[in-house]
Amino acid sequence: MLTLLLALSLVGADSLAPGDHVRNIEFNGMIRTYSVHVPPQYDSKKPTPVVLIYHGALTNRDMMAAFTGLNKKADEAGFLAVYPNGNGNGKLMFVWNSGGLRGKALNQKFDDVAFTSRVLDDLGTVASVDATRVFATGLSNGGMMCYRLAAELSDRIAAIAPVAGTMAIAEAKPQRPVSVLHFHGTDDKLVPYAGADERARLFVPFKSVDETMRIWAKIDGCPETPVVVDLPDSADDGTTVKRKTWGPGTDGAEVILYVVEGGGHTWPGRARPIKLLGKATKDISANDLIWEFFEKHPMP
Repeated sequence: MLTLLLALSLVGADSLAPGDHVRNIEFNGMIRTYSVHVPPQYDSKKPTPVVLIYHGALTNRDMMAAFTGLNKKADEAGFLAVYPNGNGNGKLMFVWNSGGLRGKALNQKFDDVAFTSRVLDDLGTVASVDATRVFATGLSNGGMMCYRLAAELSDRIAAIAPVAGTMAIAEAKPQRPVSVLHFHGTDDKLVPYAGADERARLFVPFKSVDETMRIWAKIDGCPETPVVVDLPDSADDGTTVKRKTWGPGTDGAEVILYVVEGGGHTWPGRARPIKLLGKATKDISANDLIWEFFEKHPMP
């Protein structure tokens, strides 16, 4: 109770109003930015859940907001939609240190786990944040970043929902089980379902979808064999969807995978911006399923 009162007192009159805001913070000698979408029903006197949303490589926070449509879901569900910007020399295209970057100095400079902590600290000064309901989702390189956060910031991240981005760090040793919801297309050409080939491993040594799921099912104390369900093929879009569920595990943790057969490097339920990304399924809505999953898995 004391912690809640302290947090609310820090927010005070500076609390963000409903709408869109951009925040600048100094981090490791650089100015880093993130944006916040505050839903219309936001009440600064009530702790509010937060969804951190990580863009893919060579894109940015604004492109991610448009690509996912998560602001609309934030308005419906009442969470703060937070879009950090990654690292980059320009103003439009950024990347995340999701794992696999070479060189100690580079990793220290681009410590995006520590940056995420700073984002949450800064957000807590201008918004009423429910510390038990801070979640992360992301696309591609942003999805890989979610796995790194689950592994290294499990004291602040309750659950994650990567889309088209697998685990890129060598191993994961979180302080507690972290529930995982993952979406991936079998025809993804940018982050292949089978993982990085020999050439890609020189730059981003990301794991396959199956290996990623096995790792997190084991971490979360879930059964080795998932329950598999074929979902209705309700849209004529050249895709079908299969759900694989591992769990419940330790403290009710779950690992759930939505396999989009024929799907590309896309966000389920949303139109693809360009054909080169492959097919986008309309059989499911990632936004609806992500929030439903997050509601089930707050911090213990």
